[in-house]
Amino acid sequence: MAASMVKVAVAGIVGHFRHAVPTARRLSLSKPLAQVVPVPIWKLGRLNHIAIAVPDLEKAISLYRDVLGARVSDTVPLPEHGVYTVFVELGNTKLELLYPLGEKSPISGFLQKNKAGGMHHICIEVDDIKAAITDLKAKKIRTLSEEPRIGAHGKPVMFLHPKDCDGVLVELEEA
Repeated sequence: MAASMVKVAVAGIVGHFRHAVPTARRLSLSKPLAQVVPVPIWKLGRLNHIAIAVPDLEKAISLYRDVLGARVSDTVPLPEHGVYTVFVELGNTKLELLYPLGEKSPISGFLQKNKAGGMHHICIEVDDIKAAITDLKAKKIRTLSEEPRIGAHGKPVMFLHPKDCDGVLVELEEA
């Protein structure tokens, strides 16, 4: 008798929840559960640096080194890019101070438009720069040169056209 009372009680509880809890819908197997996302042939990495064009390199070095206490690299000329570069170490990234080198420096033109200097570009690492360039060109992103050049870190770099990147000059650097 006790066993039959337990069965009736359990049946009553189960019957109560059957009406109180909505049942799960069946999934249609005719539609995919998730979209198929193509596997990228290259990967975007970390922010390597933010470049700042400066009208007075020594003053900028002094600001970051002497006033703010940052570790600052030596000045390195990069004649193939028309700039002097100085890197300011920030722990999680770097600032690159850019100053014109030579008459055809792209930084000279930037400083003519921006007398006080300012942010010039951002640099993001990629694992395979050639694959990235091929893929981005197929997606109608213009580059500022046909082939990558060696950048300030001795690695291949490519600049993407700012009009295709929301007004930001983006430098890709192979990690």
